[in-house]
Amino acid sequence: MKMVKSLMLGTAAGFVALSGAQAADLPVKAKAVEYVKICSLYGAGFYYIPGTDTCIRIGGALRLDTSFNGTTYDVPFWQGSTGGANAYNRNYFTTRERLNLFIDTRTATEYGVVRTYANLQFDFAQGRESLAGGYMENDFLFIQFAGFTFGKAVSQFDPQWALAKPWIASGVLGGSNNATGIPQLAYTASFGNGVSATISLEDAQPYRSAGVVNATAGLLGPFGANIAASGLQNAFYGAASNTFLGNTQAGDHVPDIVANLRLDQAWGSLHFGAAAHEVHGTYYTSSNSDSGRPSSAWGYAFTGAFELKNLPTGVGDSLKVEASYAKGAAKYVWGGTVDTTGGGRFAKIGSGVGSAGSMAFGYVLDGVYTGTNSGNGSSIDLSSAWEVSAYFEHYWNPAWRTSVFGSYTSITYGSAGNAALLAAANGAGFLSNTATGAVTGSFLGTNTGNFNFAVAQVGTRTAWTPVQNLTLSAEFVYSRLIQNQNGVYTTAGGIPGVSAGNTFEMKNQNLYNGSVQILRSF
Repeated sequence: MKMVKSLMLGTAAGFVALSGAQAADLPVKAKAVEYVKICSLYGAGFYYIPGTDTCIRIGGALRLDTSFNGTTYDVPFWQGSTGGANAYNRNYFTTRERLNLFIDTRTATEYGVVRTYANLQFDFAQGRESLAGGYMENDFLFIQFAGFTFGKAVSQFDPQWALAKPWIASGVLGGSNNATGIPQLAYTASFGNGVSATISLEDAQPYRSAGVVNATAGLLGPFGANIAASGLQNAFYGAASNTFLGNTQAGDHVPDIVANLRLDQAWGSLHFGAAAHEVHGTYYTSSNSDSGRPSSAWGYAFTGAFELKNLPTGVGDSLKVEASYAKGAAKYVWGGTVDTTGGGRFAKIGSGVGSAGSMAFGYVLDGVYTGTNSGNGSSIDLSSAWEVSAYFEHYWNPAWRTSVFGSYTSITYGSAGNAALLAAANGAGFLSNTATGAVTGSFLGTNTGNFNFAVAQVGTRTAWTPVQNLTLSAEFVYSRLIQNQNGVYTTAGGIPGVSAGNTFEMKNQNLYNGSVQILRSF
């Protein structure tokens, strides 16, 4: 019995030892994999960053543009140089390739959602880069927290649909239309039922400053030899500057004060905006940099806009309308073009009775003044500008849609401002460079009109979306520059393809241009 008991205990001990050995040889259970989870709090495309409560969305688009008789990035030909001069060596078409990438993160906190957003553009545009190069834009970079917006975002002056206009070319004028963001510090209060109000301090340089001109120092001409080689910009501008030659407003003194009141509903939206904009200049001369200055002035702007959705004409149809007025804040009205430039943008040559044909040109300025010192100088006469624009888009079916759009944009300088501009145009004439004083042309006392002018535009775009997130579109735009100058402009050189001594009849000008685009978003 004793032997049997020992045998049983020994056998049990062996089984225990064997079980322990087998357990030690078994693999350890792997830690559970933390898969990326969909975040449904902020719409489609968001995911939780693993290990955090922050949601992120990454997306973008690849855009291929070709424009005919214009440019892919600006108001076509109104810039002067080879395009505006109808020179034989101008570009008959231009191309641009753009990769857009954005990152959007959001985190729910006890103070509300903390949001960060970055939108980057990688561009290659014909005529603007080297053979292998390109350039990058930082259109939007901002943080939003507890109602505040810090950074580069859509101006609070612009309506909710500012980035959703149904066109291809950014060169169509349409109010403020600042599509690349403006540095700002803003606070938005929401009152419920879709009603909100915002107050903002926004950096006006260079986006909102059209600049001012001291007419006594001379006017920069509509064309000039110092820029003709590039074929891109009017001689009124410095080739590598965010301002233009002849602009006497230097330095960023006071941020623009901007406010809006908005209503967002399922049927559409309403928007009312206002802005205050500081304007200043100096009597600076090459021989005396401390010759005083005119008193600074405050300009202002107002805008009203609405959008109607799902019209009786069809599902998805929409109508967008905006009207704006500005006094001494011209870029709040004339903002539908490249943002880093200012006055003197528009110039165009066509057929006419002059030996070199006809011409129209005009300046977009915040103000004009005269004088060389505080004793003989005038105050700044602020310009007045207004515009109205409308956009209608109709869906024929889910894959095909057509838009029709138009705008009328005007600027006037008043009796004092026009008198100063005419005195310079009829006297010393127009300069290619204020530093050298080289003259490019003059009216020689024949101009009895004024420098008020306007641009009227109408266009249409048809887009086809054969599969989701792939759109092919084509656009046609007609533009008319309406000017009020007269007399005979005699050139002294500097206009591409036109020799000195030729004359131009002052006359309204027309332009027809088109674009095609392929857009793949993801």
